[in-house]
Amino acid sequence: MNQVALTPVDQLPIAPAASESAAILNVIERMATNPDIDPDRIERFIALKERIDASAAKLAFSNAVADAKARIAETPIFKNREGHNSKRYADFSAYAKVVDPILASLGLTYRFRTSQATTISVTCVLTGHGHEEENTLTGPADTSGSKNAIQAIGSTLTYLQRYTLVQALGLAASDDDDGAMAGAGDVITDEQRDQLLAKIDAVGADLPKFCSYFKIEALAGLPAARFDEALRLLEQRRRK
Repeated sequence: MNQVALTPVDQLPIAPAASESAAILNVIERMATNPDIDPDRIERFIALKERIDASAAKLAFSNAVADAKARIAETPIFKNREGHNSKRYADFSAYAKVVDPILASLGLTYRFRTSQATTISVTCVLTGHGHEEENTLTGPADTSGSKNAIQAIGSTLTYLQRYTLVQALGLAASDDDDGAMAGAGDVITDEQRDQLLAKIDAVGADLPKFCSYFKIEALAGLPAARFDEALRLLEQRRRK
């Protein structure tokens, strides 16, 4: 039987991802025309191409997000609303006015998924260049003030949409707060943030009020130096 001479996977020349992907596609096409080629071998090459394409997509996505973050940092986001504590803040529409055109120019877009059980969850899905990443936050309905049940849900939804978008883009809390956090030092790690989110959910704490107490826009902006304090406050709530 005549065999098509093929370069082993581990001996393929090193090249930029796009060129490498195209070269592997060419190999796959040649293999597909040869009935003597083991189908499993074709599948391995297909899997290799998918990994290379996924890696290239993630790199392009990460570069676009980095560019977006830099451009957003150079554009003021106006605080157009006043909260119950008289502190001014930028609502979701103020963020969208700045963020949306910048993301669109870089091939990025976002959408939200929501779910509701005992608490409300919002997931921001940031997509672009064949790759997507998700950030999820959960909180109770905002029953402060004279809100009815629907208004309470709507308030939490818009709140969590704003915060998940901030986290998806990796924006620092100081980018949009009143400057109170300027120079506060390093912020908590992703693992510490997840630990606090789990604790907040376990004790039934109010995420918006928790963030307001620490004068941060999103939990990811909590100064690392105040992590232990945050845990103690939540533990105290558990013991009540």
